[in-house]
Amino acid sequence: MAARGVAPMLAAAMVVAAFAAAATSVRAIGVCYGVIGSGLPSKSDVVQLYKSNGITSMRFYFADKDLLTALRGSGISLALDVGNDKVGELASDSAAAASWVRDNVQAYYPDVDIRYVVVGNEVPGAASVLQAMQNVHAALASAGLAGNVRVSTAVKMDAIENSSPPSSGVFKDPAAMSPIVQFLAGNGAPLLANVYPYFAYEYSDGIDLNYALFQPSSTTVTDPANGLVYTNLFDAMVDAVRAALDKAGGGGGVDVVVSESGWPSADGKGATVDNARTYNQNLINHAGKGTPRKPGSMEVYVFAMFNEDQKDGDPTEKKFGLFNPDKTPVYPINFA
Repeated sequence: MAARGVAPMLAAAMVVAAFAAAATSVRAIGVCYGVIGSGLPSKSDVVQLYKSNGITSMRFYFADKDLLTALRGSGISLALDVGNDKVGELASDSAAAASWVRDNVQAYYPDVDIRYVVVGNEVPGAASVLQAMQNVHAALASAGLAGNVRVSTAVKMDAIENSSPPSSGVFKDPAAMSPIVQFLAGNGAPLLANVYPYFAYEYSDGIDLNYALFQPSSTTVTDPANGLVYTNLFDAMVDAVRAALDKAGGGGGVDVVVSESGWPSADGKGATVDNARTYNQNLINHAGKGTPRKPGSMEVYVFAMFNEDQKDGDPTEKKFGLFNPDKTPVYPINFA
């Protein structure tokens, strides 16, 4: 998760957001599983916790044999990061990419439903990201898995500028992102985006709390380019990414998967248990509706499964969890 860069640009740019009447369809809701905390349960216990709460998708931030073994036959789909520390190696050495795919995808698929391999989390400007994506995709293709396991990368919101109104969204570094977008378009893969209305709200005095929480708000913005009406911040942020994708060569065919979104329960502006529960429950409920630019089901990963007391950064970074390390819920939430 990277929140910090969302502040000035996004806070000023994002006095917008959205809810349009749209047909509700099946949601795809997952939860990010981070492990930068003390006293966390075993991997097998975590898998059971996902299952007992009806959570059908997981994002995990590096390849871990204990987790992959625990996921066998679970029915939980997985977005598996290679780990930022591996990107350079996988970019420079196609044999290393082939070995990584063999050890962490071929050895478990299809017993483990690996949906995505995520090459780089919030490092879109790194020249090595695209080459690593290409090498991993080539390794998957050689293994006959490229049609089942998609390769992507995850970006943070400060990769987008001119995001208000959403149709003005454009990538800040098109030279880096356009080839990545074209790679995604050519391989039928989505772009993963970490979308945090919380940080836009935290760093701005101009965003209504209800607007950020999917609650009724006096903030309503009509995008003059297309007449779409925005009444929640999440939709505006996602549609700004969609607009940037189209401008970067996505051709309308590259979807957005929200690979992280959440709200902290303590230690920051607006960070309360009630606001965290409200945001995350509304996010789950909203995922079947889509955004004004693209109504319908969305794939969303809530951040995060556990409070992680060993994380660096602002105190709020430690308080995004749905559960405490002892597996008790921080607050009630319904994934049904």
